[in-house]
Amino acid sequence: MINEEIRDKEVRLIDENGGQQGVVKIAVAMAMAEERGLDLVKIAPNAVPPVCKLMDYGKYCYEQTKREKEQRKNQKTIEVKEVRLSATIDVHDLEVKAKACSKFLQGGDKVKVSIRLKGRLITHGEVGLDVLNTFADMVRDDAVVERAAKQEGRNLFMILAPKN
Repeated sequence: MINEEIRDKEVRLIDENGGQQGVVKIAVAMAMAEERGLDLVKIAPNAVPPVCKLMDYGKYCYEQTKREKEQRKNQKTIEVKEVRLSATIDVHDLEVKAKACSKFLQGGDKVKVSIRLKGRLITHGEVGLDVLNTFADMVRDDAVVERAAKQEGRNLFMILAPKN
């Protein structure tokens, strides 16, 4: 709440430099704000009496959005990339996929490695688990197994996270 929106009779006032002005009537606080060309902003509405501060509210909002924008710019979003394998994949093909996975991990992304079991292989899930474990060994220099290989229905998957 700012300026005329504040309906309390008395407020604890803090000036623009952070100094305590004590408990004053709202009319006096508004007069001080007007005199200095600032806004009266309620910063602690639940306190008794509420705490208000003299500040340039427009400048405060501008600096706040600028700070938030700076924080978003410094944030690193982690994507989850997916590498699909087959239960009957050949060694060389597995090495090619491992190389691609390592590139994703070095870029800071997590990798979901999945195998879709088809036909008779559904009953032989251990074949797919062996492939996933071999794959995890190939990329162990760049990755940490975040979620171990697990079968859910006809799909097998594990999640790899980059090593720090």
